[in-house]
Amino acid sequence: MLFEARQVATRFSAPISFSLDAGQVLTIFGESGSGKSQMLRALADLSPHDGAVFLEGVSQTALRPEHWRKRVGYVPAESGWWADLVAEHFSTPPNAQWLEALSLPPSLLDAPVERLSSGERQRLAVLRALSIEPRVLLLDEPTANLDERNARALTQLVLEYVQSHQAAAVWVSHSGEERLRMGDRSLEMPARPAPLPQQGAPA
Repeated sequence: MLFEARQVATRFSAPISFSLDAGQVLTIFGESGSGKSQMLRALADLSPHDGAVFLEGVSQTALRPEHWRKRVGYVPAESGWWADLVAEHFSTPPNAQWLEALSLPPSLLDAPVERLSSGERQRLAVLRALSIEPRVLLLDEPTANLDERNARALTQLVLEYVQSHQAAAVWVSHSGEERLRMGDRSLEMPARPAPLPQQGAPA
């Protein structure tokens, strides 16, 4: 088993459990407000949570957060950019074949971040995560800003990476068609339980 979550819950999401072997992709879907994004942040060790997460049998709590996130790569719905040029965000230049697969010219690495479109930012954010060769990818609606052609290309690239690197991925998606393309492993986020009324408060 490569990756496992046991009764992981945040203050914004109900507990979920799942396990992934190498080469597998799990898609997560559910109603808005069910805590899908917060769950990914918990799996990436970016948000407080209950339950336990394991990578190749090693507990998340046994590793420093920065070491965990080198092995468990997280791509949020809105990626962060902290330097002026695109290239400054890559510790290792992205694979030229990956750039070509996502219709991104190599010259884009020398471009100012402010000139990127939302779709270019999202594709580059995925490549930024792939460039550190994580064992697990956590992707929060990575195709939301992409047209159909680029969405399919990104889906195919992630699938190829997972297979070639014997990695795994957890992919949040609202698209039923996209979930089918990613495979047959899917999980619906349960509705967040209502908070218990305070003692003495009217029911």
